[in-house]
Amino acid sequence: METRESWFSVASIWEILIKVQVGKLSLPSPAGAYVASRLAANGVQILTVALDHVLRIETLELHHRDPFDRMLVAQCLEEKLVLVTADPVFQRYPVELIW
Repeated sequence: METRESWFSVASIWEILIKVQVGKLSLPSPAGAYVASRLAANGVQILTVALDHVLRIETLELHHRDPFDRMLVAQCLEEKLVLVTADPVFQRYPVELIW
């Protein structure tokens, strides 16, 4: 069985923090520390947002307008990564999906 590196986008961390602040998500401890500790405990690497990722967004079709989701698509395309999601809207983009 092939072992893959696991990456987690800073964009997803940003979105989690926003959802906690507006009451759409509850975590057992302060969000930033909790997410950071879970990523570290599981050996997940952090994918920062780079200029190439932002510029790639311009080339994406507007299948939806969620800026965080569009960033994830752009990052996967630029870095040749596989995206883990249960959201069917991602099937409209030319990215490899798991779920």
